[in-house]
Amino acid sequence: METKRGVVLVRGAGDLATGVILRLVRSGFRVVAVEAEEPTAIRRTVAFSEAIYEGEVAVEAIVARKTPSVSEAFELLEAGIVPILIDPQCISLEEIHPMALVDAILAKRNLGTSSRMASIVVALGPGFEAPQDAHAVIETNRGHYLGSVIREGSAQPDTGVPGLIGGYGKDRVVHAPIAGNVMSIKGIGDSVSKGEPILEIRQAEAEGAVVAAPLDGILRGLIRPGICVRAGLKIADVDPRGERAHCFTVSDKARAVAGGVLEAILALGGRPD
Repeated sequence: METKRGVVLVRGAGDLATGVILRLVRSGFRVVAVEAEEPTAIRRTVAFSEAIYEGEVAVEAIVARKTPSVSEAFELLEAGIVPILIDPQCISLEEIHPMALVDAILAKRNLGTSSRMASIVVALGPGFEAPQDAHAVIETNRGHYLGSVIREGSAQPDTGVPGLIGGYGKDRVVHAPIAGNVMSIKGIGDSVSKGEPILEIRQAEAEGAVVAAPLDGILRGLIRPGICVRAGLKIADVDPRGERAHCFTVSDKARAVAGGVLEAILALGGRPD
């Protein structure tokens, strides 16, 4: 099958992946994304993965729509819409036959991507070695090298510690204290004070847990209500800078990583139609 020029397949559609998709679409590429059946992004207002639940979402004026088939995906591309397929194993790769593939799952490990999957393969973050797993790896760790294109070697190891925002790192991120179903008390974009309840985790036959804001700020991320979470899963993010508009636009980190992906694709010979 002939490679489809200008088509990029992105694995994942969370907030960083969405930043990548936006940059590629605005640069003239046609992007198809594949996602899990139940995505767990917390920055849901800037994640195309929400289309899996909502059917259609828009981020910064770019529209993404859930689609059941590759044929319909190409129809959406012609209409300027980003198609989102439920396809965590990337089975649709052979039918889509993209010019480039971007692994933006951010699992901190390789879940099956290899440099043989497309003429250009780019992977985000740790867990990949260039050029064996991907032709280029993009640094995702906040700091001096964020967004750098690595053609030989790997990204910095996962530290397990969130990058600093407004002087706060791990203290701004909330993890589930127990397993159970999430019920929201606050919403994304709400102002919160330290110790104020933001969500509740309920269990069928046991006492649940009320989860409080770890600091003063704006609730920038919150896992989708009704989701069943495991203990330890990241479920919320409080931004101490207090800028509500930041909740509805992609982050500085996403933009830097997206710039690295675009640079890598162009340097490796990829071009839009």
